[in-house]
This record gives sequence, C-alpha cells and structure tokens, in this order.
Amino acid sequence: MVSRKRTIPVSLTGILVLVVFGSCTVDLAGLFGSDDMNARFFERNTFNFLTPDTRTLSLGDEYAFLVLSDTHIEGRDAFGLENLASVIDDTIKFVVITGDITQSGTREEVQRFIEIAQTLGVPCYPMLGNHDVYFGNWSVWKDLIGSSTYRIDTQDNSTTLLILDTANASMGKEQIDWLEEELKTARSRVFIFTHTNLFVEGMGDLQQLTDMRERARIMALLQGRCDAMFTGHVHKRIIKTLGGVEYITIEDYRSKKTYLHVQVRGGGFEYTFRKLQ
Repeated sequence: MVSRKRTIPVSLTGILVLVVFGSCTVDLAGLFGSDDMNARFFERNTFNFLTPDTRTLSLGDEYAFLVLSDTHIEGRDAFGLENLASVIDDTIKFVVITGDITQSGTREEVQRFIEIAQTLGVPCYPMLGNHDVYFGNWSVWKDLIGSSTYRIDTQDNSTTLLILDTANASMGKEQIDWLEEELKTARSRVFIFTHTNLFVEGMGDLQQLTDMRERARIMALLQGRCDAMFTGHVHKRIIKTLGGVEYITIEDYRSKKTYLHVQVRGGGFEYTFRKLQ
C-alpha cells in the first residue's frame, strides 16, 4: 500500500475534536450526530434496564465491586466481556461500566451489552460515553437503558452511587447543581462514576473535561463528601488524590482487558487493577 501525505486545514473545531475524542477511533459523522446533554439530563432517574431490586442494594460494611471502562462493543463482538462472570464471586455486589460501552451506540451493540449484563448475577450499572451517543443514538440508549444520570442508594443507608453524564466532555450547570443537592442527602459513603476524566498525565495529553471551571466546582463539591470518583475515556490509568477524594481513571477494557476490583471494609476501601483472562 502506498502512503500519501495530505495537508489538512486546521480549525478550532478540528482542535476540539482532537482534544475531546482523540483517544478513541472516531467516526466524524457519528460524532457530529451526537445530541444535547441538557436534554438527556432532563430525563434523569428513569429506568428501563435496571429493575427495582437492582436499584436498592444491601451491602453491609464489607463488600467488593468491579469497575470497567471503554468496552467498545462493536456489533456482536464484546472482546471477551462475556467472560466477566467468571471473576464474580459472592463478595462482589455490583459492576459499573464508565461509558463507551459501545462503539457506535447502535441497538445491536446496546442489546449485546444487556445480554452480557444479565449473565453476571449482580447488578450492572451502565453510563454513557461519547461513543454511546454517536449518530444521535441517545434515543436507543433511552429506550433500552433509560437515564444517563441517576442515583443508587443502599437499603442499609450506608452507600450512595451517583452516575453522571459527561458524554459531551462536559457536565453542565444543571447537572452540577443536581450533584450538589444529591450530595446533601447522600449516605456516609459516596462513590461517583462518569465517563470523561478530570485529570491528564501531562501537558501533551489534552483529553479531559473541556471547562476547567466545571472541574474546579466539581472538585470543591466532592471534597469531604465523596470517597472516590471513577472515570475512563482517555484509555490510560491516571490516579490522583485531592481533598481526600481518590480520582481513578481506568484504562480501556477493549485493548487491555483491564478491570478494577474495589474492596470496601469498615471505614475505608482499597483497589487493585486486574486483567480478564
């Protein structure tokens, strides 16, 4: 194959695409067919995939859960995700996938996720990534999954899980206002999950929330009120501890088969990165 160089005009739009979506295999038609974040937020806390019993967990003082990100299911190919059930034992109470569950947000891909999730034997909490809303496919997600922003509380009042929508590399004022109110009534232990990372490794790595004022406000809200925030998107492992909050970005599952095992005991938690064989 002959390689030919082409000169491509650089525009502000092009730079933003690289900044926000550079880590993923991008279909530009799908990207610009994405939908509005505020319209999705308006439909918060409605459920089609999650049943009432999966939204009211009973965890106790000691339990574990798994976190994955960027599974990028493509068509029927889940890249071995169907083997996740093999690592789930009695200590693991739920699984979270922090966005880009699918490659293009198609009905076939979302249904493939649902098929796998239903084999796990524990609740699986999904959230949107930028790929999941390609081609305006929010309507597919809404139909098969439900909300992109929601709250899960435990029956024993010990833990709150907050699922946030950053599929557009932003959280938006309305959603951050909602987060502030939810934190006021959250349980003593709070874990937050979203797609787009808050931190990068260095100046050359530009992918994160696009509004630094949003990031500053989120961090201020979480200080002293949140145990950990889990993100993905950038396909790299990035760990920061600020204001008593662990910010953990997980590398992509699709190419690295990585998942995070989180063990909660008493007043603290610990985590290990593992690979699905």
